[in-house]
Amino acid sequence: MSRVGRLIAVVLFIAVMVPSGLLARGWARAADRRLVAGGSVELVPPSDAGAAVLARQARHGRRVRQLGLVLGVVLVGVSVVLLAEASVFLWVPALVVGLLAGVLLAEATRPRPRWAPGSRRPRRGEQISPWLLWTMRAAVVAELATAWLLWSGGSLDDGVAITALVVPAAGWLLAEVALLRLVVRPLAADGADVPVDEALRTWTAHLVTAAVSVVALIPLGALLLVAGVDLGDRVTDGVDLVPVALVAGGFSAITAGLAVAFFLATWIRPVRHAAPVLAG
Repeated sequence: MSRVGRLIAVVLFIAVMVPSGLLARGWARAADRRLVAGGSVELVPPSDAGAAVLARQARHGRRVRQLGLVLGVVLVGVSVVLLAEASVFLWVPALVVGLLAGVLLAEATRPRPRWAPGSRRPRRGEQISPWLLWTMRAAVVAELATAWLLWSGGSLDDGVAITALVVPAAGWLLAEVALLRLVVRPLAADGADVPVDEALRTWTAHLVTAAVSVVALIPLGALLLVAGVDLGDRVTDGVDLVPVALVAGGFSAITAGLAVAFFLATWIRPVRHAAPVLAG
């Protein structure tokens, strides 16, 4: 019976890890989609207004992300003041939270492009895969629910629980604001600026979705590991697969979050325009 139980636990662990691989594959396809959107900017030279928009958007994103880095440093200082030596384990998470906050704020507050807007409004599916978008939302809901349940059960300190609730919720709100702005703004009317407009929308949609996915998935994984370890300390009869599923889910969420973070780190570069590839 013990051998059968271990076999079932291994199979369950592998099965729960599968979603992280599927999510990584989905983001790899999103990278190809961003590459196509960026390449379209090189095919047609933008108008003077389009070129000015590209430069303006790049400056705005760089400045706000620098503010996010400053915020991360401030959070590190606050943790040192409040926790002293114990804060050494929070330096990297604090910096990451500050940087991701800068990314989300930059995308949610991007200035409206100064060009003649067209009459048609874009569809959500033109900017990002709905599967990635709804996975991000599901991850946030799962993280908030898990944090609340662990807090209610006394498994989390008040400070940790409040942080686990506030940070993903605030990031989600900023992401939804940025995504809403993308669909309410009409497309560019000038044909030369349409590729620039579409590339900017694709950039923003993928950046905010990836940033919130990281903010939700990695804390969710940590919380599931805590829940699995707590349940694993119980004495039960037979084989209890719930702790195994929770631990596997925790590793799966952390792995998926790190995979999305890898793509996000390579996507910070703004949309650029060089000489058209078909010129000459």
